[in-house]
Amino acid sequence: MEKNGKIFVAPPKDGSDFKEVFKQLAAVGAGRPVGTDGFPQGPWTPELLAEAITEIDSNRAGIDLRTVQLWFQENDKGISPSNIAWLARIFGCDDKEATSEWLLELSAAQSRLIAKRRDSRKTTGSTGLPDMAGAVTLDSEAPISDEVREWRQVSQYKKRLNLARRSEALFASGSPLNLPALTFAGASALGFLSYIVGIHSVTYNRPDGISKQVGFLWAPNWTLLFMILLPLFFWLVTELLLFWKRDARFSLLAQADRFETDAPWSRNIESYSDTYWAVFVICVLIAGVLQWIGVCLIPLLKGGGDYATSWGTIAIVQPDLISVPMEIAFTGLAYLYMCLCFYLFFAGLILLHTIIHDFGRIEEGLIRLGGKHRSEGGEIRMRIMRGIFRCTIVGVLIAICMKVQSSYLSSNGGDIVTWILHDFVSVVYPDHQAANSFAYRMPTHFSSLLVAISACVVFLYGSIRLNVGSQFREALWKMSAVESLLFAAYLLIDAFDGFSILLSAGVLVAAYGLFDPEFALPRSRKSETNHGVS
Repeated sequence: MEKNGKIFVAPPKDGSDFKEVFKQLAAVGAGRPVGTDGFPQGPWTPELLAEAITEIDSNRAGIDLRTVQLWFQENDKGISPSNIAWLARIFGCDDKEATSEWLLELSAAQSRLIAKRRDSRKTTGSTGLPDMAGAVTLDSEAPISDEVREWRQVSQYKKRLNLARRSEALFASGSPLNLPALTFAGASALGFLSYIVGIHSVTYNRPDGISKQVGFLWAPNWTLLFMILLPLFFWLVTELLLFWKRDARFSLLAQADRFETDAPWSRNIESYSDTYWAVFVICVLIAGVLQWIGVCLIPLLKGGGDYATSWGTIAIVQPDLISVPMEIAFTGLAYLYMCLCFYLFFAGLILLHTIIHDFGRIEEGLIRLGGKHRSEGGEIRMRIMRGIFRCTIVGVLIAICMKVQSSYLSSNGGDIVTWILHDFVSVVYPDHQAANSFAYRMPTHFSSLLVAISACVVFLYGSIRLNVGSQFREALWKMSAVESLLFAAYLLIDAFDGFSILLSAGVLVAAYGLFDPEFALPRSRKSETNHGVS
């Protein structure tokens, strides 16, 4: 029976004890997701069950793998009351009514197990030798649940906020559209607020006589980036993460029972905890709070600064348009949204690195067991590589949006579209007077460089670690060439007259790569298909 996309088995209610009930349910894989072909994915293993319980949203403490292993073994250990609740959630397939039924069934089965073991010990004590009576009595008082071990595990988790698991849950929990939709909604809300406060479309005259458009909706690093590119990035990361967690990883682990005994996915996430905290501090404290203070707050309070005038500081030159307190409030809200979004962006890159590393580690274990996994693993690794390429391409496009806006603010262009068109004209018509830049501090140049380098490093690590093999080597070279072209186009923004030609070429090729990462022509695809059929 299927319930909420998972295999559901009704409580047997046949008087079985916990060990008997659990053994039957684990064998049929009750509570596991239904495969893409509609069939069960297989029985539970200690690692898979521990990971499933740990990923329950309300289970902040997680569960120790050794605790779950006790349930699978023939011993005197049962299950603690707290773990009965989590196991009922698994067997109940997240259905409230089914979970309640399984909660009653597991509690009754645990009581029957306690009674059965107690009767067994009494029988052994009455028939045993007199000098063994004391030992039997002591042993009969020993706990037969995992309560002590579990409380030790809970105390370890309560010591710190689990930022890594919570960040991963934002991508892996619920629908793949949740995080992209929230990002788009936040950007849309800022756009509406810019209309309300009157800075959605603003022009001002610079001291050198240049009239510039600095409205919020004219800035691609606040509109195109947060409304299109970042939601697309989150969706791509989520799709790849769910594919790895729910399908690819399980299919590989099915061949590695002797190898994968103590490394569930949640433990891989935990190993990156310090990295998540470091990124969080940099994004929120430095790129968010400190940058807002330096770029917006201090110039607004002092009436000027060394930064180019933008929608965030337009109150300095046009106080009749928007007041300084209103500008401070709006920029503070915008920068808070920005820093949280970029933390999630870097968290997505960390998850991509985690997937690559996890695949490589599992593959090393499979190689030690034998090389029969290569054909199936080859298709999985190439699908991961396609996802990595798409995500990192979007990452570099995000960096391009940031640098283009920053370069425009220091240029002599009237608006960003005219500025780019004039750059084209400067190459087509040599007599055209190219625009010169105005000297300003541009911190976005540095932050965009960090974004671009981080994305490229993840792609480079994936191309090396995944080892796609000779069958897909040509596709990998094409991906690498596109990644290099786009990164070069980013570096050369506003570096010479005509940079927009190289930038447009790189963006167009990258956009095509999002749909066809392997850059396989239709004819070549058809020939490969015919060759495979023959």
